[in-house]
Amino acid sequence: MEMLKRFEPLALFLMIVGALNWGIVGVSGGDTNVLHDIFGSGTFLDVVYAVIGVAGLLEAFHIGAGPHPRGV
Repeated sequence: MEMLKRFEPLALFLMIVGALNWGIVGVSGGDTNVLHDIFGSGTFLDVVYAVIGVAGLLEAFHIGAGPHPRGV
């Protein structure tokens, strides 16, 4: 579990990147997808979305031992 705690800052960063991307998609009416523009379409983009999803789950459920580092 200690190893998972080390990944929490990265998980938070990926969650923020994903949220910003979907915010831009929503504001632009679906015309702009920053992750698609950076990584192109295909399997790698799917992997990026999966990693961001797992990061969001790690943050949402506070996976790791002990109290959350942000005190939540």
